[in-house]
Amino acid sequence: MSLDFSGRVAIVTGAGGGLGREHALALAKRGAKVVVNDLGGARDGTGGSASAAQAVVDEIIAAGGEAIANSASVTDFAAIQTMVQETMDKWGRIDILINNAGILRDKSFGKMELDDFRLVIEVHLMGSVNCCKAVWPIMTAQNYGRIMMTTSSSGLYGNFGQSNYSAAKLGLVGLMQTLSIEGAKHDIRVNALAPTAATRMTNGLYPEAMLNAIQASDVVPAMLVLAAHDAPNRTILCAGAGSFEAAHISLTKGVYLGRDENVDETLLARLSEVTDPAGQSIPANGIAQGHQEIMVAMSAQQF
Repeated sequence: MSLDFSGRVAIVTGAGGGLGREHALALAKRGAKVVVNDLGGARDGTGGSASAAQAVVDEIIAAGGEAIANSASVTDFAAIQTMVQETMDKWGRIDILINNAGILRDKSFGKMELDDFRLVIEVHLMGSVNCCKAVWPIMTAQNYGRIMMTTSSSGLYGNFGQSNYSAAKLGLVGLMQTLSIEGAKHDIRVNALAPTAATRMTNGLYPEAMLNAIQASDVVPAMLVLAAHDAPNRTILCAGAGSFEAAHISLTKGVYLGRDENVDETLLARLSEVTDPAGQSIPANGIAQGHQEIMVAMSAQQF
């Protein structure tokens, strides 16, 4: 697997600091031309400044790389389209999209305002949708593209006080699953990264000793692999503190109960069998999951 990005053009959102900055610097170091996108707002999404993105661009250029700054909000599709067009005008192609921009508005669900729920969804999920939609025709035409969604353990497994963030992050997994299928014929590979890293997004979530163990730079290798020419497709990588794992949405073998009039009580009584992970599989797509159930029913001669 080659991690040489010479001649490639990458857009990294939320790249003015934290993980995004590390992603942008790493791609540039390995030869990519990088669009450093960052609204420059606070952790909760308020405010904005072009200085954060420009500082990273200056750092890349000082190291001998090529980069341009962009301060568009990922929630503004027209502004993202303009960013994409400016990238095409300058470099003529877009090979890599790293969807990293995000905000936090944590609060327990009972106390959370719906506006805070909607905004987090808008930035994380719709922001990634906007960016994917803007580059999709370009990647389709050039028969090449690498897209990475930034999901989270909060989305995969839940986390107290982050219902909005969790919903957005798991939504990105669903988006990845379908785009990876639709883009395959054009060699557009779509994956997701669940990082564990010390950034301003995690301030106050971990003790100082733990923060020292989860540097943002530790996550970068997973990003590089997911953005590479030989990248996998439809993969969720987890990364942090030097460890790397893959997360899967699996399906248990289950139990066939048919249409007996007492099936509801039977299901309750046999629920532990239904949830037993032994022999579980990973369906190729949503249809495959339904196909498993249909074939079991047909083999039982119920139709």
